Amino acid sequence: MSDTSSLELYYRNFCGYSRKVLDYMEEHGITMTMHCLQTEEGAEERLVALGGKAQVPCLIIDGEPMYESDDIIAYLAANVA
Repeated sequence: MSDTSSLELYYRNFCGYSRKVLDYMEEHGITMTMHCLQTEEGAEERLVALGGKAQVPCLIIDGEPMYESDDIIAYLAANVA
């Protein structure tokens, strides 16, 4: 597995698209820094500051946001898993 230290995932527990990414990560043993907007104080504000919106899932790659679960999974498949 590649280094995931430059990756962060913002998600919501009850978001189907977030769940899709989380399930993929679990199936492939991918771990990284994760931020749940529902349980982590300040996470939503940081996400908006980084990407301009509170859309999840959002994968932060070297400080740059990537949205859309299929795009995130494709990135993880090509670069991490």
